[in-house]
Amino acid sequence: MPLMSRKGLLAIAAVIDVAINARARPVSAKALAARHRLPPRHLEPVLQALVRDGILRGIRGPHGGYELGRDRRTITADDILRAAITVEDTDALPSGAALVNEIIRPVLAETERTVSVALGRINIDDMVRRLAVPK
Repeated sequence: MPLMSRKGLLAIAAVIDVAINARARPVSAKALAARHRLPPRHLEPVLQALVRDGILRGIRGPHGGYELGRDRRTITADDILRAAITVEDTDALPSGAALVNEIIRPVLAETERTVSVALGRINIDDMVRRLAVPK
């Protein structure tokens, strides 16, 4: 069972890609989509959510695209995943059932807090530096 959704992985990959490639000029959504072998329509909602949360900054115009919205040492994996969550993701479990409300939701909430703390310790700078480490 995957711990992270496809959208969450895509969001983290997009932010790392922008951190690496937006040095001279913003990274276009088209270039991001091509590098990740995705149709741009799959990527746009994720990029928009990252812009809304200030993780990325959208630049309009013919040479526009995306750049980091703040220093990469201050952007954590947890920040990115929180930005990528949608309403549909948070309402996945039915409400009203005692079993769900009294047992499952509290256990999942505790697990989410633990994972969130761990992901909060990992920032984009850490992940980008891993690319530079020889294997």
